[in-house]
Amino acid sequence: MATGFRIEIAPADGYAAALPELRAVREAVFVREQQVPAELELDAQDPLCRHALARDEQGRVIGTGRLTPERSLGRLAVHAEWRGRGVGEALLRALVTLAAELGWRELTLNAQTQTTGFYAREGFLPFGDGFVVAGIDHQPMRRLLDAVNPVESREAAVAALQGVVAGARRQLALYSRELDPGLLDRPEAVAALRRFATGGGQVRVLLQDPAAPQRAIAPLLNLGQRLTTAFEFRAIEEPVDRGYPSAYIVNDLGGWYFRALGHRFEGETRLDAPARARQLRALFDPVWERARPCSEYRALGI
Repeated sequence: MATGFRIEIAPADGYAAALPELRAVREAVFVREQQVPAELELDAQDPLCRHALARDEQGRVIGTGRLTPERSLGRLAVHAEWRGRGVGEALLRALVTLAAELGWRELTLNAQTQTTGFYAREGFLPFGDGFVVAGIDHQPMRRLLDAVNPVESREAAVAALQGVVAGARRQLALYSRELDPGLLDRPEAVAALRRFATGGGQVRVLLQDPAAPQRAIAPLLNLGQRLTTAFEFRAIEEPVDRGYPSAYIVNDLGGWYFRALGHRFEGETRLDAPARARQLRALFDPVWERARPCSEYRALGI
């Protein structure tokens, strides 16, 4: 957690005492900044919710969020001057932890569409149709707690990838047929891998068909050309390895996204399952040793 603030969970019966501080943050963010009508922002659920508060070193509330009786997460707000300093992430993780402690198996939320990547990095996947509230586009998202999360759409696949990449410490292993058009060429996916690589991360990529992304000039090849010390590509040539039907990405802190059929987006993901992550690395590593370096990529000049 970043320094300069702390997170606290208000007591279940502490809404009245916390109300002035909660309202100060939420009115600043939602009502004045985002122009949400005040009568929509403060609803009848508030007294029934569990609230998290972020305080600065002087004890002033700089951010807040809540869990509703319907087992959803919402009203996550951080003062503008504190954004980008880890406050939102800390609030979100505190609320997810609280939901797990309460025995909830699933947590849902309605994300403003420009914030879906923020929630994806913490394991939330989009589902269902978007909608508009107070003129702002929203997307339902959910995360199963202490369980594998099904990936059922392309958008959920992009979110799953973002979560695994964001959860890595130093290493990512990616097993793909041909750099997964529709997934690894999405701007959100490329941006996530760029952030990881420029932050000192190492990405190993195993490909069954290295020629296909080369013909398509896949964005990830462009990224690999610019960040040659971060990306390494190898081609699978052994017949026993080329017959493997699945695809996956796995990090070094227990996060993974696995697709039984590598040409499809449907699969499973989880950010906190180190045993399964070790299994996938045990599959990846010997194939990596047998594969040949993609020397042709170094000569692309792109």
